[in-house]
Amino acid sequence: MRRELVAWEEVDRLIDHLVVQFDHEFEAMVIITRGGIVPGGMLAEALGMTHILTAAVDFPAEMDGERAKLLVWPQFIQFPENELLSGRRTLVVDDVWGSGRTSTAVKNRVSAAGGLPSTAVMHFNPHRNLFGSARPDYYAASTDAHIVYPWEAQRGDDRMLRDY
Repeated sequence: MRRELVAWEEVDRLIDHLVVQFDHEFEAMVIITRGGIVPGGMLAEALGMTHILTAAVDFPAEMDGERAKLLVWPQFIQFPENELLSGRRTLVVDDVWGSGRTSTAVKNRVSAAGGLPSTAVMHFNPHRNLFGSARPDYYAASTDAHIVYPWEAQRGDDRMLRDY
């Protein structure tokens, strides 16, 4: 899969592109860890939001085969209490919608808690999307690449991209 390193200047442009798309105000934000932490913080600052919550989701790799691993149920490691979401227009933020599993799981859980969720990501990959015509409510760019953000570039497996 092709990899693309995104610079901080591009992240700023992506956030600006998201902000102008919002057609109403949000009363809460749920940031999906880890990928949504930086874009969520930037969006919260741009929107002047203070009701910011986090959700941590894991998809255990218990099944054999790459496709089978995509079908496991999510395990919520951390999720806000229902009363923090009930009746609130809530922006669910992650960095990327690849398969869409994480954003969809969190959006459905916010809805089950009585919240009114919308999803936002910086990058949407329609080629990996598992949900047919479903897509993020708001996204700044569409891509077929594996995106490497500036806060990821010099760590872990992406260390080789440091001089990209």
